[in-house]
Amino acid sequence: MLEKMKEIIADQLGVNAEEVTMESNFKDDLGADSLDLFELVTNLEDEYGVEIPAEDLENMATVGDVINYLKAKGVED
Repeated sequence: MLEKMKEIIADQLGVNAEEVTMESNFKDDLGADSLDLFELVTNLEDEYGVEIPAEDLENMATVGDVINYLKAKGVED
């Protein structure tokens, strides 16, 4: 799942996929703002067929947080 997530994040945020790790913080490490995060969530919802409510998004600061959230929702990649 991390490899696919790296591609989506790199494409969305304009960063090098190699810079994206489980520990990468969207705002601090990848330079994402709230609009970037909203668009990223939309892409992830489309890609994985899950809904990510805004209140859940507030608790996700890192790439690992999102992956763990998706796995908890039953997403397997």
